[in-house]
Amino acid sequence: MRRLQADDAGLWRRAMHGVAPLPGRNVDRDRGRPGRIAGETPAVQAPVAQRPPPPKPRPLPPLDRFAGVDRATAERLKRGRYPVEARLDLHGMTQAEAHRALSGFVARSRAAGSRCVLVITGHGRMSGGILKAAVPRWLNEPGLRPDVLAITPAQPRAGGDGALYVLLRRLPQRGE
Repeated sequence: MRRLQADDAGLWRRAMHGVAPLPGRNVDRDRGRPGRIAGETPAVQAPVAQRPPPPKPRPLPPLDRFAGVDRATAERLKRGRYPVEARLDLHGMTQAEAHRALSGFVARSRAAGSRCVLVITGHGRMSGGILKAAVPRWLNEPGLRPDVLAITPAQPRAGGDGALYVLLRRLPQRGE
């Protein structure tokens, strides 16, 4: 490595003013990397004030275990015995469009009092279905999870692995 000329060294010092090496790095050993000019002492890094992490909200149980649903209800949903009250077809949508459509669909369906809805994702062409993998994840996000009780792949007559039955929570009754 060539040595810096005096004017280059001054320029380097101005550019690196206030820059400190990463913690745990030995600047002398890291030759070949910019950071320290011969004769300079490395800047002392001020300790960073540690804040305690905010308490995490208690997560709702994962959707695939039918938490909060009795065995008979889970079996009815798996076997397609609930009447499908609304359908959403996500074919041909981008992920952003599909996410917005799903959020709105779940909110509208629940507000309308629907109990079981069908979300059609498709199987995907070559990648195994981006939306097929994303929709269960989106339904488990904090924005949608409180509205959803359970999800399961649909029966073949309703779309099979390319669709999901979604069991929505009931709206609270007046007086509850």
